[in-house]
Amino acid sequence: MNRLTTEDRVRVLAALVEGNSIRSTVRMTGISKPTVLKLLADIGRVCGEYQDKTLRNLRCRRIQCDEIWSFVYAKARNVKAAKAAPPNAGDVWTWVALDADSKLAVSWMVGPRDYASATAFMQDVAARLVNKVQLTTDGHNAYLNAVEDAFGLDVDFAQLQKIYGSERTDASRYSPGHYIASRKVVVQGDPDPAHVSTSYVERQNLTMRMQMRRFTRLTNGFSKKVENHAAMVALHFMAYNFVRIHQTLRITPAMAAVVTDHVWDLSELVALLEASETSERIAAIIA
Repeated sequence: MNRLTTEDRVRVLAALVEGNSIRSTVRMTGISKPTVLKLLADIGRVCGEYQDKTLRNLRCRRIQCDEIWSFVYAKARNVKAAKAAPPNAGDVWTWVALDADSKLAVSWMVGPRDYASATAFMQDVAARLVNKVQLTTDGHNAYLNAVEDAFGLDVDFAQLQKIYGSERTDASRYSPGHYIASRKVVVQGDPDPAHVSTSYVERQNLTMRMQMRRFTRLTNGFSKKVENHAAMVALHFMAYNFVRIHQTLRITPAMAAVVTDHVWDLSELVALLEASETSERIAAIIA
């Protein structure tokens, strides 16, 4: 069976993590669309599994959480009229927890913006930490019970609730309403008011919009399948945490969080995939 070389795989991943769409990646590399999509699905699975295993026993002090909107196949209001829409078509949210000091993306989850997702997300965040943290979220009500269920009383929790005006013009229809004010609400424990902020995680949300074509507004590069959407998110955070040097840190977030001791190269991501493929072949032979 023909298989891409390591160099070809690196070229595809380099294009994807720099924000190129699937079709532009095909044009840049000369590799077929089905092959690119297959590689994305495989590398996304491996990156997700590696980070799930590695980002454990973290000693973070301040965690910021937020959610970023996107959609799969069609926006929620257009799904009924869409032709052959898959079961998971519609709005999809990516929940992100970021360490304010190391800028490490501690946890993320792709799903709806509801209480069940908030609960699963916060339980995953809590499971990765070994010490009491100060947690800041936006004003989403689902966090209130979700944080209590996940952390109990062992957290200093506050919400940064932003207030927006309702007036919008046609030119700003894809932007939030006019920002009026924000207030810091202590929910539990004794959080330091000076560090009740979601600025870092919101800046990371901007990085997601810039570095993943699937999140770019007003384009046709949106995800057609939620599985590919989740795979690209996993690849993005692998590159963000381990490969890309943070400008203010001058090292990667994973290095700052003492999760790794060096800046990763994309070839190391491919090595993870190839090791996984070897293990699967051996398991198939034994079976």
